[in-house]
Amino acid sequence: MYWILFIGIALASWLVQANLKNKFEKYSKIPIDGGLTGRDIAVKMLHDNGIYDVEVVSTSGSLTDHYNPANKTVNLSEDVYDTCSVAAAAVAAHECGHAVQHAHAYAPLKMRSSLVPVISFASNWMMWVLLIGMFTLNVFPQIMLFGIILFAATTLFSFITLPVEIDASRRAVKWLSEAGVTNNRNYGAAVSALRSAAYTYVVAALGSLATLLYYVMIFLGRRD
Repeated sequence: MYWILFIGIALASWLVQANLKNKFEKYSKIPIDGGLTGRDIAVKMLHDNGIYDVEVVSTSGSLTDHYNPANKTVNLSEDVYDTCSVAAAAVAAHECGHAVQHAHAYAPLKMRSSLVPVISFASNWMMWVLLIGMFTLNVFPQIMLFGIILFAATTLFSFITLPVEIDASRRAVKWLSEAGVTNNRNYGAAVSALRSAAYTYVVAALGSLATLLYYVMIFLGRRD
C-alpha cells in the first residue's frame, strides 16, 4: 500500500510541476496594462503597504523567486524581474505578500522562520542518520528514532509552509485587483497561476508525510 501511495504522490508531483510550468509559459505571454515589469509590480506593492526597507533584486534561474526575511530582499528570477506579463505580476506580488507578512509579524511565517536553523541541520544529516539507523536498528534503535525525529521536523516545516504560501497568494491577488494591475480580462489568469503554484506545496507536504510514515513503519516493523 505504501508503494502505491508513494508512486501516486510522485505522479501527482510531476503533473503539478508540469502544469505549473505550462501555465507560467502561457501566462507569460499575456501582457498587463501599463507596461509594469515584475520589479515595478513588486516596488509598487511594497510601497502601497508602507514598506520601504525591502529591496527588490534580480536572481538567476527560472522559478527561483523568493523573499528573504534575513536581509529583507524580494528576489525575482530573470523571467519575472524584467517582464511585463500576468505571470510576472502574480509571482512578484506573491513574493511581496511574504514581505507584507513579515512586516505584520504573521504568526505562521514567524514560526517557519524560527525553524529554519533546525531544518537546515535536519536536511544535512537526516538521510545519513536514517541510513545508519536502518542498518543498526536491532542494536541501536535510538539512531533510527533520532533520524525519524529529524525527518518529522522537515515534515512539520512543509505543513507550516502551506498557510504561509496560501496567505501570500491571497494578499497578492487582492492587491493586484485593488491596485488595478489586473482586470476582468486577466484576473482569472493571475489566480490560476498562483493556485497552481500552491498545489506544489500541498503535494510536497503530502509526499514528506508519506515518507515519514514509511520510516516509522520500518522502525516499528523491525523492532517486532
